[in-house]
Amino acid sequence: MRDGRFGGTWMDFKSSPFMYAVGSAIVVFVLAQSAFFLVRAVKRGKELGISNDKMKNAALQSALFSIAPAISIVATVVILSGALGVVLPWIRLTVIGAIQYETSSAQSALNAMGNSAGLASAVTDPTQFTTVAWVMTVGSIMPLVILPFVLKKLQKGIGKAMNKNKLWADLMSAAAFIGIIIAFVGRAILGTGEKDLGILGDGAGVLSITGLLGSVGFMLLFTLLVKKIPKLQKFESFAMPLSMFLGMGLVLLVNRFLPAQYLIEWRY
Repeated sequence: MRDGRFGGTWMDFKSSPFMYAVGSAIVVFVLAQSAFFLVRAVKRGKELGISNDKMKNAALQSALFSIAPAISIVATVVILSGALGVVLPWIRLTVIGAIQYETSSAQSALNAMGNSAGLASAVTDPTQFTTVAWVMTVGSIMPLVILPFVLKKLQKGIGKAMNKNKLWADLMSAAAFIGIIIAFVGRAILGTGEKDLGILGDGAGVLSITGLLGSVGFMLLFTLLVKKIPKLQKFESFAMPLSMFLGMGLVLLVNRFLPAQYLIEWRY
């Protein structure tokens, strides 16, 4: 979609009425789907003789436990909005997605199209924007298509592996997750930027290290508090999203007071 006039003013294609219409339609569909299954669940609960109080309590607990993941989703939208606008990340994360996948897939798509700045600067090319949208969407669709056919065999295989050697299965699972995290850690320490294009802050430097160490530090602090104070265990799921927000806040604070002549980026 190219830029054009709407109501006498120039509209950014990333925030056009069409994009908002698509986003609103998807949100309405997701809400309608949730309401449909909620009604079905209540009816089935009554058939099984479950009291209204128990069902209300279950719904309340589910709502409370959804707050922490929702904060992570909001953080992901904030991270992606600088380059992709608000609407596309909003659409993507309304359906399915996570910060590990969304950021890496968007970055890879932009790099493949010759945009070395990636998510560090606003995407102004509609072709690049469309490509990013397709990569992010198709990549998330594939598990939904594949899992119904392979999940049963996959579960059996994992079950056999865990029965034979539970420690090895745990190590493999942890290694897969750590591999994703290392990709982000590596970019924060050694990621290269594009100084020649006039982009400051897209390479590794003081700010990226501040964000990395700050987030890790807050996460370790929250983990320690949860272990030391049993009453806080019910808030354990809030640790990661809060660490993300506090890490971003720390970066903004450092950037605000960092002297202008200070070297904030050392990789180009």
